[in-house]
Amino acid sequence: MTSLLQPPLLTRLLGAERILIAGAGGGFDVYAGLPLALALRAAGREVHLANFSFSSLHGLDLDVWAAPELARITPDVRSADRYFPERSLARWLRDHQLPDTVWAFPPTGVQPLRAAYRALVDLLGIDAILLVDGGTDILLRGDEAGLGTPEEDMTSLAAVAGLDEVPQRLVACLGFGIDAYHGVSHSLVLENLAALHRDGGYLGAFSIPADSPEAAHYLDAVAHARAECPEHPSIVHGSVAAALRGEFGDVRFTERIGSSALFINPLMTLYFGATVEALAARNLYLDRLEHTVLLGQVAAAIGRFQDSLPRQRPPRAFPH
Repeated sequence: MTSLLQPPLLTRLLGAERILIAGAGGGFDVYAGLPLALALRAAGREVHLANFSFSSLHGLDLDVWAAPELARITPDVRSADRYFPERSLARWLRDHQLPDTVWAFPPTGVQPLRAAYRALVDLLGIDAILLVDGGTDILLRGDEAGLGTPEEDMTSLAAVAGLDEVPQRLVACLGFGIDAYHGVSHSLVLENLAALHRDGGYLGAFSIPADSPEAAHYLDAVAHARAECPEHPSIVHGSVAAALRGEFGDVRFTERIGSSALFINPLMTLYFGATVEALAARNLYLDRLEHTVLLGQVAAAIGRFQDSLPRQRPPRAFPH
């Protein structure tokens, strides 16, 4: 049963015992799950963190690999790659006396990624998976004029959608509005959420309280990640962090923004929740990704689908 006092996404997560929170889209996406991971651990749940990785994992030592396409990243893993969000997060976790393993999946297609997820589920006894997206492009169904950066998100969604043995499979997005940087129309995101709501797959929205310990830890972790790799700070989490601090408008927190205008605002601190099943059912091309092995095959399949559309849903302006 759900209640006004507890969002449905949290109700489902609190009903599980061993939860895997995994970044769906690569890069720093796993950081979007950190506030939830900390809150769930405080509530007595066993929580593990993982991420679809952009780092050079295949150069790591053999003892890092728990299974094909599944690497266990700890604070002291050796790598020549300075851009290593999973190791940065592991180091932050160690500094805060928290379990400091972050699991990493190399960029692959759906079939090897699903096998890696299944190996991790079996290894840890996982009974709930929460995919987290920094931004909201995982909520796009495929016929929108701008899809953001869909390849990694949709590979993760398709992989987890096939894990029928896991009782709870959920999605949470943090950073509403950020994907405008990649051409996403957020009016269409809201339209898609309304459709999920009609299907019973929308699990509500709630914000990270600015004065909560989870917010303080998140801000500290984002700052730590930036210090670890100052030449490549996360625009997504820099934006969410700025919103959590109460900043507004075109906040210039990194030179990576360039000439783009940002619109930092309180909506960026909201989590939007959905079920994997409902989101996968709404996607118009996910079945075309099912037998992919390489990430390039995913990109090609998405491109062919878009080319086959007689028309795309055009961007819509907010009416207010």
